[in-house]
Formats: sequence, C-alpha cells, structure tokens
Amino acid sequence: MKYILSNANVFMQDKFVKTNVFINNGKITDISSNVPEKGSVVFDLEGCFVFPGLIDVHTHLREPGFFYKETIRTGTQAAAHGGYTTICAMPNLDPVPDCAETLSPQLDIIQKDACIEVLPYGAITKSERGTQLADFDALAPHVCAFSDDGRGVQNDEMMLQAMYKIGKLDKIVAAHCEVNELLKGGYIHDGAYCAAHGHKGICSESEWKQIARDLELVRKTGCKYHVCHISTKEGVALIRQAKKEGLPVSCETGPHYLVLTDMDLQEDGRFKMNPPLRSKEDQQALIDGILDGTIEMIATDHAPHTAEDKGKGLAHSMMGIVGLETAFPILYTHLVKTGRLTLEKLIALMHTNPSARFGIGTPLAVGSPANLTVYNLDEKYVIDPETFLSMGKSTPFIGWEVYGKCKMTMYHGNIVWQEK
Repeated sequence: MKYILSNANVFMQDKFVKTNVFINNGKITDISSNVPEKGSVVFDLEGCFVFPGLIDVHTHLREPGFFYKETIRTGTQAAAHGGYTTICAMPNLDPVPDCAETLSPQLDIIQKDACIEVLPYGAITKSERGTQLADFDALAPHVCAFSDDGRGVQNDEMMLQAMYKIGKLDKIVAAHCEVNELLKGGYIHDGAYCAAHGHKGICSESEWKQIARDLELVRKTGCKYHVCHISTKEGVALIRQAKKEGLPVSCETGPHYLVLTDMDLQEDGRFKMNPPLRSKEDQQALIDGILDGTIEMIATDHAPHTAEDKGKGLAHSMMGIVGLETAFPILYTHLVKTGRLTLEKLIALMHTNPSARFGIGTPLAVGSPANLTVYNLDEKYVIDPETFLSMGKSTPFIGWEVYGKCKMTMYHGNIVWQEK
C-alpha cells in the first residue's frame, strides 16, 4: 500500500519542516514537497505534526500470567493509541523470563498478537527472587536488557556478578532501586501528606541508597547501567555525578512524577504507584535533571490492574497506574505549552534518546520503516479512561484537560491506530 502524509509538520533532524511523507511497502521512500502521486492514499495533515514512533522502555503487558489485567494485544493497541511503535516489556510475569524456556511463551504471544514492536526484558535473577542469576547467555539474543523490575536486587554480590556477566554480553542492567529493609510497610512518600493522613511512608533513602550501591558496582564492572523510574532528588544528584565521572549510566522518570507531587494525593488507589509521588523538591530536581541531560528519557511504567485491585484506597490498592495513552498529551500540555520544554526536547525524551541508549526503534527518515505517529497538538479534550484501549483504567489524570490528540499511528507502514 502506498500512502502520502501531506502538508504535515514533520520531525526531521531535530526540527520540524512542513512537507510530505511518502510511504510504499512499509518504508518511507521520500520526504519532500513533491506532488502526491496517483494511486496513493493521501492524508491531508494540514496543522498536524508527524513524529517518529514513540519509544517506551518501561511497560508492563502482564502476559503471560496475568492476562486478566492486560494482554499483549490490548497493551500494544493502547500503545499505538498513544503514539508508540516500540515498547519494552518488563519481566514480572508468570513464568518469569529467566531462561530460554520461560521466555518462549512471551515471544510466541508477541509474534501472534502484538500490533507494534515489543521487546522483552530478561530477568536478572531466577523468578526475580534474588537468589540465583538468570541464564543471561540464552536470553541475551532475544531481550532488550535485563531487569528484576518490581524488586530491587538486595544482595550486593549477586548484583556484582550480574553486572560482570551482563556487561560481557554488552547489555544494559535496568535496575528497580529499592532497599527492602527501609520500606517498613510504607506505600506512599514519607512526606507531609503521609503525616497528615496517618499513612505509612516510603522514605527517599530506600531508592537512592540502592542507586549509590549500584554505582559503586558500575565503577568496578563498567557495565551499562540504567535506573528505572527515578523519583528522588538524591537519586538525580547521584546519576549526575556518575555521568560527570564518565560512567556508562542512564535513567528514566515517569510523566506522573513531573506533573504531580505527594500533596496532590487523594484517598484513591489511582494515585498509588511505586516509586510513590514525591515532594515538590523532588519534582523540581527531576525537571532540572531533564533540562541538563541527567535524565535522558521519560517512560510510562504502564502498570495495569483490575478495578478491584485498584479500588481499595491508598493503603490497600495495588501499586501501579496506566500511562501509555496519556503520557504524551500530559507532558505536552504541562511541560511544552507552559514553556518548560521545547517540543523537540520532548521528542528526544520519548524517542531519540531511548532509541540511542537501548539501540531500538527507527528514525523518521528515508529508507527506514514507516514507524511514526500523527498528532494534532491544538486539539483539546478531557482524559476519560473509558476511551482507553488498555484493560487498565486507573490513572490520576481522570478529568484533566489536555492538548495533543493522536490521530494516527503507523508501524511498518500499517495503520495500527487511526481516530475514527
């Protein structure tokens, strides 16, 4: 099928140019002001913006094992609805992908049901229990990186050996940083809201102390290291210093940490995630980290649960919110339209930088697969979970008015989402 995206503002070499994108047999064949050819399906995108397909290095697709929360089919449909064409799936599944045999069911479902690119993570330890290392050699050709996301690796020697072995395979260790002995039953940030409402708090040290531990191990091993969902000002400072030393480190944060704080909490499970929403000072440190390049990417940590799991208030609901369908409009509305970020910087955070760091995704360029998304940035609407394609509906952004509507997403030249 031949397509032409005409009269669009197209992201080219870190800037936007009004032009046409020509697509044939799944690839971009030309980006120019040439006249549309006969025999092509032409989309007049006057006023719209065409980006490379967004990349999310941190999603939970729940399958295999927890298909009643999300499936690879519904999760990738939700991703396409949000403008994503490449997502990385975390390994807290059943079975946990810790060897070739346990990874195989996930790969089979991806092949059968995914409408965009899904790259699985391999586990760092067997069953994510932190007691034995996973089979890195068997997993490495098939995974984007290694993580025990949902759990921090508590044993220092175990993490040291993992970094040595994964480093030799030239893969990334993507760490969920959490010191279990410091949690003490906490479930929201140990801050003013927690104290005022009688909740149990999670201290910031539970995150940054393990980041500090891991950075010492990176100094010993030289392993590529990535911090998942960083949320604390101390963690940002540690990564900033590590980068100044030239260590091979990177980190991500989530949209919710950039636009919400613990003082925005409500007595509702849709405000509960791990790490928790932190203080205003932490939020500012995250924004500063994005502006100075300490934080190179924004990932959703899309974590769907059933309505029952999320309907038990802050104390008893499960951790996790959905984010694939709200990430771009939330960030565009609250960071770009307010002048804190440029649109080009936001595309770098959601495509260019994760692509470079993880070696995934494709550019919006002639000869590349047509993996792209189309947004109308002037379209205003109210976030309503009933419009989500994800099975998960729990979001703190219900009722928020945002700008930026995804009109179309293509993967390898196939239209995988189009607004009716």
